[in-house]
Amino acid sequence: MGLPTLEFTDSFLDSPDFRERIKCHEIELERTNKFIKDLIKDGNMLITALKNLSAAVQKFSQSLQEFQFECIGDAETDDEVNIAQSFKEFSQLLNTVEEERRRLIQNADDVLITPLEKFRKEQIGAAKEGKKKFDKETEKYYSTLERHLGLSSKKKEAYLQEADTQIDKERQLFYDASLEYVFKIQEVQEKKKFEFVEPLLAFLQGLFTFYHEGYELAHEFEPYKQQLQFNLQNTRNNFVSTKQEVEKLMKRIRSADQDYKPPGQWTMEGFLYVQEKRPLGCTWTRHYCTYEKGSKTFTMSNTENKSAGKQVMFKLKSCIRRKTDSIDKRFCFDIEVVERHGVMTLQALSESNRRLWLEAMDGKEPVRNSACLVLKYSYFAGCCLAGMVFFVVCLTENTKTEFWVTGTLFWWVQAPVDMDLDPETWDNKTITSGLKNYLRSPVDHLRSICLSTESDDQNYRVCAVHALVHKLPERNKEMLELLIKHLVTVSTQSQYNLMTVSNLGVIFGPTLMRSQEETVAAMMNIKFQNIVVEILIENFIKIFHQPPDPNVPLPQPQSRPGSRRSRAICLSTGPRKPRSLYTPTLCLADAESEYQSSDYRHRSSHHNFPKPMGGL
Repeated sequence: MGLPTLEFTDSFLDSPDFRERIKCHEIELERTNKFIKDLIKDGNMLITALKNLSAAVQKFSQSLQEFQFECIGDAETDDEVNIAQSFKEFSQLLNTVEEERRRLIQNADDVLITPLEKFRKEQIGAAKEGKKKFDKETEKYYSTLERHLGLSSKKKEAYLQEADTQIDKERQLFYDASLEYVFKIQEVQEKKKFEFVEPLLAFLQGLFTFYHEGYELAHEFEPYKQQLQFNLQNTRNNFVSTKQEVEKLMKRIRSADQDYKPPGQWTMEGFLYVQEKRPLGCTWTRHYCTYEKGSKTFTMSNTENKSAGKQVMFKLKSCIRRKTDSIDKRFCFDIEVVERHGVMTLQALSESNRRLWLEAMDGKEPVRNSACLVLKYSYFAGCCLAGMVFFVVCLTENTKTEFWVTGTLFWWVQAPVDMDLDPETWDNKTITSGLKNYLRSPVDHLRSICLSTESDDQNYRVCAVHALVHKLPERNKEMLELLIKHLVTVSTQSQYNLMTVSNLGVIFGPTLMRSQEETVAAMMNIKFQNIVVEILIENFIKIFHQPPDPNVPLPQPQSRPGSRRSRAICLSTGPRKPRSLYTPTLCLADAESEYQSSDYRHRSSHHNFPKPMGGL
């Protein structure tokens, strides 16, 4: 049941029913006044919470902005560059959202708190002032009326006329106050329908504008997100492949001789104990020593006393193994240097370690494994032609019986008469293992191609790979063309076999361009080997059927460029649509994003990645 209507004529009667109806309005105005006060209090709490949230998001965004990704190795792939830049892009995206939130917070006081407070004070406050005046005039009028009615009729006529005039005046003031109060009460009750609701509508409009801005940002973010997901998937695949290779290396190192000499900057390096003569005898002090054979430079760094870390450099003259019966220490050898008179006696960590030092310094120990190395490369050269025949056998399509080589689809074939590959005698794993081992034979030209993938210019990468492929020996180039042609065929069926160009790169990159060095640093460069295979597959016709540009400079080793990350895919620098107020009919369909390049559309369409394959 609604509020009763107040008629102006009832002000003259001032009946109990009139007074009861006025009281109903007064109770409603008091309830509205209390509700507005609570709403203002809650609104201020909401604004404070929004400010705190905005401050927390800005702090989070700042942390993202300040973090700097560092990747292992001297160069980064495009995937790594984009991933490293992603935190800054996330930060910029959050800052854009917070700009709209700050605008909402700044406007909240003007559009919500101030209008509500104004309505409460000016409208409800005016009604309360009208009530005070009405109550005052009511009391004054009825008091005057009681005195007037108590006058004796015996009073003089002039006195009675003056009293009548006075009561008429008081009655008019009472009627005016009553009429004004009735008018004000009903005015406030009607005004609250719009002046009370409009601020809430304006606040919600700002809130929905903020949410809509977030929706538009999410729409603009979608192409960047898809590209970044593609980069992350590539990096994950590379990680799985590299991890397995590094684990194999770790196991080989673990099972090898403890004095295994890893490849590095120095001909030989490691800890040696140096004999130092004292007045009361001699002491043996541990030094970390390095030797470079070309310049015969021998350095020692003391790791035990206060001068730890200080290097002393000598030029080696000679190295002689110390006989066991000439000293009471084991594993010793003497060296002569230009800078000192006499000999320096050094103690190795073991007999095999001493042999390595003597070998490096041209001592009496023979050079290790040289015969095996010569035999290995002689065998490879002699088997090259036979390997070519074997390679063609494994790739020629004949009987259509399918099998897998570490995830890649090949065809079983009927072997020529001079090569017995009877499927009943040789199982699939044996044949594929032989093929993989043959492909792993070292080819220096292929390894140099990896340098081209470190360039920022994608067109140059293709041109450099093109030029380097044509510098390969003819047999090697023919073999590579056969393999890549087959991989092109496999990639065209990726919707069935999940062998996308990216996945084929992960599988065949390490196989084709395995480093001669068995080091973690070499394993970390597998990612660039994968990119080379991708370039070969995606540009097969150009690389193998067209002559290269003779003006393209060949890539040279270089350190990681500092400005590389400025070439990352970027969301924050792209054009933003102008801000507009939220309207329910606003069309959200956007034009195709600038990030959706033809290359990206082609590669991201194969979004069903297979499970990561094992290392080759």
